Amino acid sequence: MNKPIRMISIFCLGLFLLLLVNVTWLQVFRAETLAEDGHNQRVIADNFSRERGAILVGRQPVAKSVPTDDQYKFQREYPRPLLYAHLTGRFNWFGTTALERTQNPVLSGQDSRLFVNRVIDMLSNRSPKGGNVQLTINAAAQQAAYDGLSSLPGNVKGAVVAIEPSTGKILASVSLPTYDPNKLASHRFGEIIKEQERLQKDPAEPLINRAAGMRLPPGSTFKLVTAAAALESGKYNADSQVPGGPSYQLPLTSGESGRIDNEGRSCGAKTVSFRQAMQNSCNTTFAALAVEVGAEAMQERAERFGFNEEYLDDLPQAVSVFPRDMDAAQTGQSGLGQFEVAATPLQMAMVAGGIAHGGKVMKPYLVDEYRTPQLQVLDTIEPEELHRAISARTARELTDLLVGTVDSGTASPAAIPGVKVAGKTGTAQSGIDDVPPYAWFVSFAPADDPEVAVAVMIQSADIPRGEVAGGRLGGPIAKAVMEAVISR
Repeated sequence: MNKPIRMISIFCLGLFLLLLVNVTWLQVFRAETLAEDGHNQRVIADNFSRERGAILVGRQPVAKSVPTDDQYKFQREYPRPLLYAHLTGRFNWFGTTALERTQNPVLSGQDSRLFVNRVIDMLSNRSPKGGNVQLTINAAAQQAAYDGLSSLPGNVKGAVVAIEPSTGKILASVSLPTYDPNKLASHRFGEIIKEQERLQKDPAEPLINRAAGMRLPPGSTFKLVTAAAALESGKYNADSQVPGGPSYQLPLTSGESGRIDNEGRSCGAKTVSFRQAMQNSCNTTFAALAVEVGAEAMQERAERFGFNEEYLDDLPQAVSVFPRDMDAAQTGQSGLGQFEVAATPLQMAMVAGGIAHGGKVMKPYLVDEYRTPQLQVLDTIEPEELHRAISARTARELTDLLVGTVDSGTASPAAIPGVKVAGKTGTAQSGIDDVPPYAWFVSFAPADDPEVAVAVMIQSADIPRGEVAGGRLGGPIAKAVMEAVISR
């Protein structure tokens, strides 16, 4: 072999070895990374050509794949789009959101628990199918929450969350305004981009899941945490006299700026019974109790209910906040759910649920079971205790106080004939002159054997500022959701 031919042969051999090394590197060490890369067009195209699993509520799919005539073979369809948009999210060429994202391994069929199904499909020369995801949602409760919130006048912004106190199952989760994910699942990519831009520019922010993704001042519904801290201090019980009176001057303050009153509600002279303070939602009482308990004890109690913590795996969540390192005046304000206290509706449902469940706060979850494409159960999610927030005795005493608030106090709009209901109202100032206060309501029922805990938050509706009240607006919605669960 002459020298030129030998050099060309060595050069070609070198190129071949480089190619072999590169292929080995990609196939052995980079395959998984490339497969999970959201910008990998081959992966995206493969996903679009695959029959994705369904998201189920009861036996009905709220997200499923349907055949198409174009190159991608299947398209995502959402049969009840407005009712479940913030839970299902959307699946399209550009990405996924909500459950479509967090449950993607099962829905796409890539989860290891579906390995046998993949092998059978391969041996049978069939296209692989994704697994199904069964939700904890109670369809009747979800519809009641949506109907109740939608029935308010005007362009409503708000959310409703219902949970099963003994397990943490999310029974209902509704957020308004909502949107149609079908318009984001089209194979006409130009239409998707146009709709996405419209939704992102909408000042009502319909893409935000207000149930778990927006935190606002919880107002007087936070008094449940303050009452729990006071009872746990050992200084009080449900029959005690607590600080009261028409006004309370916060420590370290002077004048009107630091004075708290009860807006005309009857709260005794210097003291008032704990029952009357809860029934009338006495600001002076709960500000004084928070100062008496102290900032550290208030923070500890709030965190035992889930504040300052991330606990929801199935959807993106906003962390509810109870501020740290407060002075005495700030602590007094926080006892009313003011200062920098901020909570999601999910968080306040967990507060009510923790009291209902004898003081145990369960970790909330939305996915109940994973199923094969043939609907055989692959895995069932087991309930998990998040924290012991209060003692069983404190839970019983708080329940007693909250039942009185429904029977004879501000929470009476949630009363259900023949059922013992526990509830608490809240109206939180927005802090902005031209923005009305937020209306809140939390409750659970039956109070002696709780099946459901509910939180309602109304951020805004076409309601005069002076008529915004948690009991009047949120009470009937909570009642409808509780009735839907109890009568199932």
